[in-house]
Amino acid sequence: MFLNELYHALDPVAFTLGPLTVRWYGIAYLLGFICAGVVMYRTQRRWKLGLSADDVFSVVIGVVFGIIIGARLFYVIFYGAGYYLEHPLEIIATWDGGMSFHGGLVGAIVGGSIVCRMYRISIPTVCDLGVIGAPLGLFFGRCANFVNGELWGKETDLPWGVMFETGGAVYRHPSQLYEAVLEGLVIFAVLYAMSRRVPPRPQGTFMGMFLTLYGVARILVEFVRVPDAQLGYLLGPITMGQLLSLPLVVIGVALLVAAHRLGRPQVGYRE
Repeated sequence: MFLNELYHALDPVAFTLGPLTVRWYGIAYLLGFICAGVVMYRTQRRWKLGLSADDVFSVVIGVVFGIIIGARLFYVIFYGAGYYLEHPLEIIATWDGGMSFHGGLVGAIVGGSIVCRMYRISIPTVCDLGVIGAPLGLFFGRCANFVNGELWGKETDLPWGVMFETGGAVYRHPSQLYEAVLEGLVIFAVLYAMSRRVPPRPQGTFMGMFLTLYGVARILVEFVRVPDAQLGYLLGPITMGQLLSLPLVVIGVALLVAAHRLGRPQVGYRE
């Protein structure tokens, strides 16, 4: 019962400095962005794309703003269930959680694309580079969800069940850790191994693989995860997370097929 004991010792607040409170959730985001940037830069060097560290840093900054804005807006729209219409000032309270992966993905693509257009960098290649390191951010984020005691799973009698303070006096699936492993470590291992090949696989391959694997992993974990209380189940056992993830699988498979047929090489700067 190690996990049960571990959870009760965890505090969402990492440390405080006077009036400043630093939460593990914020640290998770910071670590995710740093790791993703490092992976992007090292991968493009291995692929000999010729991008500078400043180019990669600029793209990461654009992605950061896109993720924060997109993730929050999607959560407010799809998961808020009208709550934020009555409490509009709480829309900016991202430190309390409430970020949608699907919105973050859209925001990351939009934010990164804007910077790519400014610097004449290939958008499809940057998308491929970005999703190789993105699972590390997902890993840290899901671990932060576990620390916060949120997004827990259904009841279980398995030996690694966790009793969450807000989940009643029952042991539950640590679905946050399931997602940390599947969406984070497993997908990163697959994409990183694929990226080792030189010359690299065609444009769209990594984005397609990421969307497919994430969508499948999220759909599977949702079966043991309790849906958001304000939404519940939408269609029978189907949750909002599954409903939003299914299109990702379809788009991911389509991208893989298109990448294989078109065979466009990875490039750094656009002509």
